[in-house]
Amino acid sequence: MTLPPPSDRDSLLAEMTAALSAMPDPAACEHLRLFEDEAAHALGTAHAVAVSSGTAALHAALSACGIGQGDEVLVPALTVIMTVAPVCALGATPVFVDSDPATLDLDYEDAARKVNARTRAVLPVHLWGRMGDLGALAAFASEHGLAVIEDAAQAIGTVRIGRPAGGVGTVGCFSMKDGKILWSGEGGFLTTDSGQVAEHARAFRSHWQPAPPGEVPLGRLATNSRLAAPLAALALANLHRLPDLVERRRAQTRYLLNALEQVPGLSALAPGAGEEWNGFSPLLHIAHPSPRAFAEHLAQQGVPNSTGSFRLVPCDTRPMFPRPQQPCRGAAEILNRTLAVVLAEGDTQATLDRYADIIARAVAVRTP
Repeated sequence: MTLPPPSDRDSLLAEMTAALSAMPDPAACEHLRLFEDEAAHALGTAHAVAVSSGTAALHAALSACGIGQGDEVLVPALTVIMTVAPVCALGATPVFVDSDPATLDLDYEDAARKVNARTRAVLPVHLWGRMGDLGALAAFASEHGLAVIEDAAQAIGTVRIGRPAGGVGTVGCFSMKDGKILWSGEGGFLTTDSGQVAEHARAFRSHWQPAPPGEVPLGRLATNSRLAAPLAALALANLHRLPDLVERRRAQTRYLLNALEQVPGLSALAPGAGEEWNGFSPLLHIAHPSPRAFAEHLAQQGVPNSTGSFRLVPCDTRPMFPRPQQPCRGAAEILNRTLAVVLAEGDTQATLDRYADIIARAVAVRTP
């Protein structure tokens, strides 16, 4: 099989030129408004609010859902620190929940054990673009009266049982950092059907101005997390290419997984039932001994991956949090045994062939 050619990038230069020619424009940003309108339409939601990063999107979303001092938020240990930082910044406490190694989904039995009177929200993370069981999530949140704030940073384009990532809970949060399928160098946005949440997020990203109806501008502490005009222009141009960008990432992932299909000790992790995965990162279960050392070796040989390159570990084991009495062992097993290759839009067939060759050679060395 061959990869589809990259989509035309002329629109990126055109939008950037238009944005720069209108600067400085401190009162407004036409590209920002257009991006928000078109992103909301593309993702089938009433509102989109653009901000400076995926972390900023989570920060604004949590604040808009009323999360604050003394509250607790259920967060999978199977995530990155960037998911958890906004919870702590608002004075709330992240409560780490384990994941099921068979599905990568939240362990809802563990989550139920950790609910108490201070629990206000659950923050599912669609790591590597994979969505969990939406029925189980909705039932759990409803039973315990919790807001659902999705970290869909890596999941744009993934759909499960007709529901797009970011469109399941009260708010969906996305990142547009380099390497994401929809990118603007840096940036993020949130989506919601709640006008109240959207108004709060717009005020929160700009020091509480313009304030929501009935509130005083600058009337509460917030942030400066606006999306800069040139980045909004890039985001808008790439949004117009989004179907092609998603299909290219899916094709890249299919190509690499097909190339590794006969390599012993590696098996692709299939999407869940009813899941149309965006293919964010080729995922393979490692059956060899010392799988994390294997991933680190691959990173050293030029194959970027989550555990080998970025040292991804369960978030409950990070040094800034109290040592857990019962570590999230399912999350640890998933990370230790999963090779998640990091891809970018510009990765060519030659790049993927090189990755496949390095991986196959590394397996051959380790196979008796």
